[in-house]
Amino acid sequence: MEKADLLIKGTEVYNSYLKKFIPADVYVKGERIWYVDTKGCMGMGGQSENEGRQQIEAGRILDGRGYLMLPGFIDIHMHIESSMMTPVSFGERAASCGVTTLVSEPHEIANVMGMQGIHEMINGAKDSSVDIYYGIPSSVPSTNEKLETTGGVIGFEEMKHLMQEDGVVCVGEVMNYRQIVRGDELEITRFLDYLREEDPQAVVEGHCPSLVGLDLAKFLYRGIDADHTEHNLEEIRERFENGMFVELQEKMLKREILEYIIDNGLYEHCCFVTDDTMADELKEHGQLNYIVQKAVDMGFPLKEAIYCASYTPARRMNLRDRGALAPGRRADFQLVRREEHMIFEPDYVFKDGKEIFCKGETGRQLRPYGFPTGFYHSVHLDSIRAEQLEPPLPRKVRERTLNGGRERVLVRVIEVHDGCTQTKESHVEMEVADGKLLWQGTGCMLAAVMERHGRNGNIGYGFVTGDCIKRGAAATTYYHDHHNLMVIGADTDDMLTAARRLIQLQGGICTVEDGRIASELPLPVCGILSELPADDIGNMLRSVRESLIDLGYRHYNPIMSLCTLGLPVSPALKLTDCGLVDVAKGETVPLFLTEA
Repeated sequence: MEKADLLIKGTEVYNSYLKKFIPADVYVKGERIWYVDTKGCMGMGGQSENEGRQQIEAGRILDGRGYLMLPGFIDIHMHIESSMMTPVSFGERAASCGVTTLVSEPHEIANVMGMQGIHEMINGAKDSSVDIYYGIPSSVPSTNEKLETTGGVIGFEEMKHLMQEDGVVCVGEVMNYRQIVRGDELEITRFLDYLREEDPQAVVEGHCPSLVGLDLAKFLYRGIDADHTEHNLEEIRERFENGMFVELQEKMLKREILEYIIDNGLYEHCCFVTDDTMADELKEHGQLNYIVQKAVDMGFPLKEAIYCASYTPARRMNLRDRGALAPGRRADFQLVRREEHMIFEPDYVFKDGKEIFCKGETGRQLRPYGFPTGFYHSVHLDSIRAEQLEPPLPRKVRERTLNGGRERVLVRVIEVHDGCTQTKESHVEMEVADGKLLWQGTGCMLAAVMERHGRNGNIGYGFVTGDCIKRGAAATTYYHDHHNLMVIGADTDDMLTAARRLIQLQGGICTVEDGRIASELPLPVCGILSELPADDIGNMLRSVRESLIDLGYRHYNPIMSLCTLGLPVSPALKLTDCGLVDVAKGETVPLFLTEA
């Protein structure tokens, strides 16, 4: 008699090759699917007898009646650090969402701690119940030292070394796309040339918002053939037409884009990803299952959605041993109740044939990983003085207004709009009197970014308007991608309170109103991670989110909007410790334009 370790009997198994559900008994032996019996009859003793009258005995039997058996979902473009959780903690939560494989790109921690940060994330993932693979951070810093200051730098030699690490499956998103299409010699372009000779089949992920025409062709020519960033229909059409693999995150679930994929049958050339999932959203909505659910609810065909959450991402990353439920493939699967309206909330999740999640049962107790001591002391700032928060005036303007003089100046301002994390540049007139800029009452919030890695002591200044806070202050060291300390507010006293609190906490996010801490999330690991349980992180982050909204933020994701105000690879005007960055030009620009 043949023996298997596990039998899922009487289920409807998703067949990735036919893209349909088929009634079957599914046998697992060890870590892999052994046999999908679509013809056998089941006995209550766990024996199945097919036409050849061959009997199979299973060590464990799970009644699959009323369930759909789906492959474990695979999220190939995400950043664990964006959840502010450690790898094992994130893996546990992802497992409860039916996700069994992650490909994380740790450029966030690399920007703080360099190679050591990457190694600690890899080591910290080894006890995870799901498989966590990694992409090589290819753009650390995301631009260059003239536009942002980071705590770590990943260059050509470091990338070569990382390519040999166990668990590394791709080159992470290449973000300095403007420099690449200009033909600038960069560490990543050297590495891409090296890969062309040494490993031409290597997977290279991209990041290229707004690129079209010849510029897009130049990007693709370097071997960077995937994109996950936000686009309109014309931009997405051009990517598909040029053979780019498209990774659909939530903000790309636009009806016209989904309809274009459906109308042209482009399922082989795309997949769903999360990119960044905050801890409170992870708790409230889920992980990749939330994206799949939303796509299906918007009209994306159910069976194609499952395909694009399992088979196509596995194939993209050359993970050929998973993404389908067939003999020899890894026994990574989830059991979801068969309902008229599909709900992607699994009752059971298995990884390598072992149960890692059962709905209603308490998960395993997690021990903190224990990062090196220096990771808990990464905010290298002394106490901040109030005058450090005020932007210095142009010398001549200050001199002309010191003794009772008044005049007006034109100021560049970052404009925030609900619906996207990209910003716009606007210009606002402000009055100068007695050598001081009278910015309060202009509808603009003052912002300052302080270099906190102990490199140069830079402070960059800017103003923000639009759908941002309207009173109080907010501060964060979780500030993509350089993760310097940014503080924004309507009042310098509140800004000072917020910034000093983060120095005390050695990192985090907080809000302040009327001199009082209104909400906070400590992030003591490199200023971007917490070792608290996932639910605690989620609850505190939700409190911060609600406080930002209470202070006037009007955005679909105020946390992400706030924390990407310094991302100098996302259009159009951003603020780093080096000052205001014109993303399209790839250079810093003056805060003050002309003297009006």
